[in-house]
Amino acid sequence: MSNKNHATDANIGNNGQKVQGVRGEKQKVEFSEYEENIIAKMFRLVGERWSLIAGRIPGRTAEEIEKYWTTKFGSPSDQCSSTDD
Repeated sequence: MSNKNHATDANIGNNGQKVQGVRGEKQKVEFSEYEENIIAKMFRLVGERWSLIAGRIPGRTAEEIEKYWTTKFGSPSDQCSSTDD
């Protein structure tokens, strides 16, 4: 028995979100606007506690949340150091 859906399963991420990329390449998981808003609000409240933030978004891991945040906004410590001036 072969699994015809196996190749397409690699292109689906958590929450049924499409994942861009090919096996072996870095894959980018897309976040909905709703998820992005939750991440931003939670980050302002709890900081870099990625697992706590991920707990508010079903199907997302702390690693996905952290990668999304650092890709979009850079490392949080970089942001803090710019306000010290």
